[in-house]
Amino acid sequence: MLGNALIGLREGLEAALVVAILVAFLVRTGRRSELPRVWAGVALAVAVSVGVTLGLTLTQQALTFSAQEALGGSLSIIAVGFVTWMIFWMRSHGRTLSRELEGALDRAVSMGPWAVVVMAALAVGREGLETAIFFFAAAQAAGETAGPLVGFLIGIAIAVALAYAIYRGALTIDLGRFFTVTGFLLIFVAAGILAYGVHDLQEAGILPGLTTLAFDVSDVIPADSWYGTLLKGIFNFSPRTTVLEAVVWSLYVVVVLALFLRPARRRAPATTVA
Repeated sequence: MLGNALIGLREGLEAALVVAILVAFLVRTGRRSELPRVWAGVALAVAVSVGVTLGLTLTQQALTFSAQEALGGSLSIIAVGFVTWMIFWMRSHGRTLSRELEGALDRAVSMGPWAVVVMAALAVGREGLETAIFFFAAAQAAGETAGPLVGFLIGIAIAVALAYAIYRGALTIDLGRFFTVTGFLLIFVAAGILAYGVHDLQEAGILPGLTTLAFDVSDVIPADSWYGTLLKGIFNFSPRTTVLEAVVWSLYVVVVLALFLRPARRRAPATTVA
């Protein structure tokens, strides 16, 4: 639940800031008449993202057990790729995000009303599709409970409230530091999802080593205990971890964390919305 709340907060705030930048730009330049088209694009992006999530869920339910594990494992690895790319993209583009969006919207306005709708849909949809796949993978890893959805919705709600407060000038936060902290935590969440994806592929018979365990601490950390559930919900920790899961988890954390903590050549200042 907490891991999904973090995903919802991080991805939701990115998408909400995109909307806030677009709206603020149109208001500042006296083009409020274009706002309905921006909202139409946002609604289209949200509908497509929700449709992708439902489509993945329904598709998985219609498959055999092995096919479900293969699909779930593959999507988990894809989701980890998305979130890893997103973490580093925000690190390098956060400084120019506002200027890039405003320039794209200015060009879209000059091209016509549908261009504004498409531009807004693409700007928000990119975040939405990432979120849909990452949420699906995280929910699969967390188990068949309502916790992942509740946590995700809480994260989204907080993100929307923060973005609105920033837009109205009621709140100023260091977004560079925010994305750094959440990016650091998401690396461990993504590592857990990657390990779970590998476990799915092992259960599907695609990867070997399902019975070769690196450790078994199920007596110390029972999966149904509150702390076992907490570790599972945040980091997808499994008391019975295979050697291959442990190897990919460790490699991902060591490599990605080292790159993430590497000093940037130019420190990106916080992106603010007036």
